[in-house]
Amino acid sequence: MAGMSILLRSALAALFVFFGPVASALGEVTFERGQLAFETSAGETITIDVEWALTAEQRARGLMERPPLPDRTGMLFDFGDTRMVTMWMASTPSSLDMIFIDETGRIVRIAERTTPLSESIVSSGEPVRYALEIRGGHAAELGLDTSARLVLPLDLPK
Repeated sequence: MAGMSILLRSALAALFVFFGPVASALGEVTFERGQLAFETSAGETITIDVEWALTAEQRARGLMERPPLPDRTGMLFDFGDTRMVTMWMASTPSSLDMIFIDETGRIVRIAERTTPLSESIVSSGEPVRYALEIRGGHAAELGLDTSARLVLPLDLPK
């Protein structure tokens, strides 16, 4: 019995050594917060509190393993330049709307109600600079569509 206890402790220690750095690295990613605004074609301004995903590490972490987002909150991914963007929902337990935005602030595509925990690729469809993730279905509730524009310039953290 004592041999089994030592074996179990050794196995648990090996798992911690193997998975510990991965969990630690994911847990250490932090995001600054700010606010952005959209102007609709009807002249309405819609504000959203966001976390800024500006670095490769932040963009890789995104909203993985997070509870559902409250209304008027999200995460803005800034890719630093204009390019084709692909995203997925692996390790993301809640449905999201992914709003793809070009460098001029124009919404080029909204992928509505993405499938939680899916490894299917969600594409921007054309080159973009930004992607905003909000609660699934919330874009339509807010009146965000391809006629709305992100107000630029953004007041990004330095």
